[in-house]
Amino acid sequence: MNGEANKKVEDEDYQLYTSPISQNGKSEIAKKTKWKLSQESIIMWSSVLIIFLIWYIITKLNIFSDVFIPSPAKTWSTFTDLLVNGYKGNSLLYHLFDSLYRLSSALLLALITAVPLGLLSGYSTKVRAALDPILEFYRPLPPLSYYTLLILWFGIGDLSKVALLFLAAFAPMYIASVSGVKGVLEDRIHSAASLGANKWQTFRYVIFPSCLPEIFTGLRTAVGFAYTTLVASEMVAAVSGIGWLVLDASKYLRSDIMYVGIILMGVTGILLDRVLRIIEARAIPWKGKD
Repeated sequence: MNGEANKKVEDEDYQLYTSPISQNGKSEIAKKTKWKLSQESIIMWSSVLIIFLIWYIITKLNIFSDVFIPSPAKTWSTFTDLLVNGYKGNSLLYHLFDSLYRLSSALLLALITAVPLGLLSGYSTKVRAALDPILEFYRPLPPLSYYTLLILWFGIGDLSKVALLFLAAFAPMYIASVSGVKGVLEDRIHSAASLGANKWQTFRYVIFPSCLPEIFTGLRTAVGFAYTTLVASEMVAAVSGIGWLVLDASKYLRSDIMYVGIILMGVTGILLDRVLRIIEARAIPWKGKD
């Protein structure tokens, strides 16, 4: 009886001692986090609003001709018209999805080849010595310098375009994977070996998880490089795609269509990066907490 009473008193003392601190601490942290997020949101949307305001003022004052800078209202009207009527026989979504298909195909191919090769190169100096000269040779080359060769090899269809985007995305993924392996702390590897882990177990449970932050960084960088190369890939013998739409509209000085295409590419790039950030946060929640 006395033991139960003492236990009850201890539990009450523990609750009285811990609950005010934990509850107040959590509430204060939640308030600070919420306020910080709201501040960042206000700053972000304010910067976007300022850009659109400057754009509106410039066009309202007729500082430049509509041929060079169309008004926001005209750009929006062109966007709605493209949604309804499309461009050159294809809908706007068709052009967008065609570009995303080429981009996603190239990124998938780069992911399943560059990451394993990068991990292997980081693990073996001999493999790295064999692959580095090839990579370092083509990586600084402008995409258009070897795009004509890809067209000769693969034709003027989507295959040459996907190959060009693949080469643009391969290098950053490969380099990030190599850097990830080389950045793994030796103490972790020795600790796994001391616990009886073999080479495969060490790679699976120690090296690969440690490389994931670098791999995601390389993936996000690869998306940016591939997206900037997308316009170049759609310059030759293409009849669809957002990049082709912008280039074709430039021939007829349709700057409003060009603005729509550029804004769509920018917004799509932001959404792709946001999706990668969400996946990264869920796949490697320990990032930055070592």
